[in-house]
Amino acid sequence: MIIEMKNIKKSFGGHDVLKDISFGVDSGEVVSIIGPSGSGKSTLLRCATFLETIDGGEIIYMDQKAAYTGTDGKAVYVQPNELRKFRSYCGLVFQQFNLFPHYSVLKNLTDAPIQVQKRSREEAEETAMELLEKMGIADKAKAYPYQLSGGQQQRVAIARALAMKPEILFFDEPTSALDPELTGEVLKVIRQLADEKMTMVVVTHEMPFAKAVSNRVIFMDGGVIVEQGDPKDVFENPQEERTKRFLRVFER
Repeated sequence: MIIEMKNIKKSFGGHDVLKDISFGVDSGEVVSIIGPSGSGKSTLLRCATFLETIDGGEIIYMDQKAAYTGTDGKAVYVQPNELRKFRSYCGLVFQQFNLFPHYSVLKNLTDAPIQVQKRSREEAEETAMELLEKMGIADKAKAYPYQLSGGQQQRVAIARALAMKPEILFFDEPTSALDPELTGEVLKVIRQLADEKMTMVVVTHEMPFAKAVSNRVIFMDGGVIVEQGDPKDVFENPQEERTKRFLRVFER
């Protein structure tokens, strides 16, 4: 299993955002997380990628604990040098692209592999160009983010995450800032990665996409997992009343 999150708890200012969340993702699996705004989906991804610290529970990557609950009931993380290894296992693609505006597309892709992973410039640039080719934007290598459409920027962001060669890629509503036409561009790329058996967790409001691409769907609400299972079962025959109410909104 690539990642296991067990009994994860996270609160902000006394408000419990994640309440005892547990799930795991196997190698090559695509898991979509759906649910209303404010249900804790983005916070879960930020905890999984170490951008937020958990208050309790366990985060396990590749059968090794990155964080766990100590004897005092508080979360304990491994030492910083060890945490770097765990961070290298995962990549995160944000809603708002988060590209460096003053870097060219190529430098956006090569900076971290060179600075963090100490790869040679030649290797980093070769990998970057292969990824840009795959994303259909190799001709934009010398462009800057402001010169790109939203869909192109998001494809650069996906390529940047892949350039670090992660074991698992997390997407936090990757199409929410895009219009329908550009949404299709980005979903096509994610679908292609799924076909290549890239391990992914995708927080999305694109229900047809989640149903078509995922191996498993998780429905979250109020900081808990309400229901999960095979996409066909969750979408066509949900067991929980809350899931039924949520999906009704998306029915045509």
